[in-house]
Amino acid sequence: MSEIIAIPAAEYRARMEQLRRDGYDFLESLTGMDWGDSLGVVCHLESTATGARIAVKSSTPDREHPELPSVCDLWKGAGLNEREVYDYFGIRFVGHPDMRRLFLREDWVGYPLRKDYDASPEVNPVPTTNEEALDATPTWQLNERGEVEEQTKVLFDEDEYVVNIGPQHPATHGVLRFRVALEGEFIKKLDVYCGYIHRGIEKMCESLTYPQTLALTDRLDYLSAMQNRHALCMCIEQAAGIEVSERVQYIRTIMDELQRLDSHLLFFSSLCMDLGALTAFFYGFRDREKILDIFEQTCGGRLILNYNTIGGVQADIAPDFVQRVKEFIAYLRPQLREYHDVFSNNVIARGRMIGVGLLSREDAISFGTTGPTGRASGWACDVRRRMPYGVYDKVGFREVLRTEGDSYARYLVRMEEIEESMRIIEQLIDNIPEGPYQTKTKPVIRIPEGSYYAAVEGSRGEFGVYIESRGDKTPYRMKFRSMGLPLVSAIGTMARGAKIADLITIGGTLDYVVPDIDR
Repeated sequence: MSEIIAIPAAEYRARMEQLRRDGYDFLESLTGMDWGDSLGVVCHLESTATGARIAVKSSTPDREHPELPSVCDLWKGAGLNEREVYDYFGIRFVGHPDMRRLFLREDWVGYPLRKDYDASPEVNPVPTTNEEALDATPTWQLNERGEVEEQTKVLFDEDEYVVNIGPQHPATHGVLRFRVALEGEFIKKLDVYCGYIHRGIEKMCESLTYPQTLALTDRLDYLSAMQNRHALCMCIEQAAGIEVSERVQYIRTIMDELQRLDSHLLFFSSLCMDLGALTAFFYGFRDREKILDIFEQTCGGRLILNYNTIGGVQADIAPDFVQRVKEFIAYLRPQLREYHDVFSNNVIARGRMIGVGLLSREDAISFGTTGPTGRASGWACDVRRRMPYGVYDKVGFREVLRTEGDSYARYLVRMEEIEESMRIIEQLIDNIPEGPYQTKTKPVIRIPEGSYYAAVEGSRGEFGVYIESRGDKTPYRMKFRSMGLPLVSAIGTMARGAKIADLITIGGTLDYVVPDIDR
């Protein structure tokens, strides 16, 4: 259970500034909350220098016009997170430059994650018209008298040349839309539009029992399905005091690394396709199929796997699972050399990636771009090292770091992580201990009242689960820390001054998955 320090709204800004000065430079998660008598936020912070972690909350009793100070100038990652809280809870962040909704339409009625939200079609009819993009955004700022007043900020001037990239564009890797202001072929400004496949998963979880919530995790980042579900099961197990067998810990860790191999091979294939390397695209897909065959034999699924359960896994590994995994690793190693010959060392690929989409270590931390993107900028952010889980503390592996911070570095980090994932699996595959694959649990699982957070190293970075419980069989609030939202929030910084063709390279090397962003 994570202890949360309560800060009055009047002191929130000053205390957050002090925490930032104290070295808490990584805003891990920012969660909107409706406690019934008040609306507010819960922030999880971490110091990258010391590893110290702290959770704070602040709230306002005003439900008509709730306001809190913005912290997006202290942590850049708070920019889109505060917009998400405004979208779902209606809390206006004073000082935030862009208080538009993030996922829902601007004409949406009400704030869906409030406990008193009315979802009836009479109040919220389904819109049948296209939404018009805003050229100006509301913002609430303090005036010279210290009073909050609404102002308007212009997003794009009338004389700016603005083009749409997406949402119906293969290189946006899903239904994501960028509005890009160009000067010639150079990017001057970029605005991200999310929410085209928003499904309200966090709202749905509030009406589901804890075992029922598991079904939704595979449908977030479907290339981190094992890892997502692992995080949720782990959070529930820690909260409910459920211990899993050592056999389950080994199986979960191996499955997580197979999932990482699956994801990174698809990353390689997609990036090759984005940059025009069709042969390499086929190589990656060919080899990924072998992992999906292994998944299918044990889980019965290839994409939506439904494998981890509260207290264990759905079924024991297939009889020849160990043999097939070892054969696959022996097969993949020489294939990697071919990948590098065909693509990594190709003069065109290098020209398209080296020096493109630079992200400094400071910006990576400020935006919260964990995973391979952060490590390519020199930030050692691996959850397997920071907060070990499973049996990662029993294996040796190298946290792949590079300092260039460009697209090529992000590509090479993932390619080297493929080798490290194989190394982890090799250390575990012959040593899976005997034992039950499922711990007996109560028919109805309840979590003691309190707040809980657990995280895993997903394929794209830290995937976190925050649960606030009132002791019921359903969560009072369940929040998923998206791996992809920090990535798209950083695109504007990375793409500014680059050519329009470079945007495709940058997006490809960030490797975001849109259902994880929209949730």
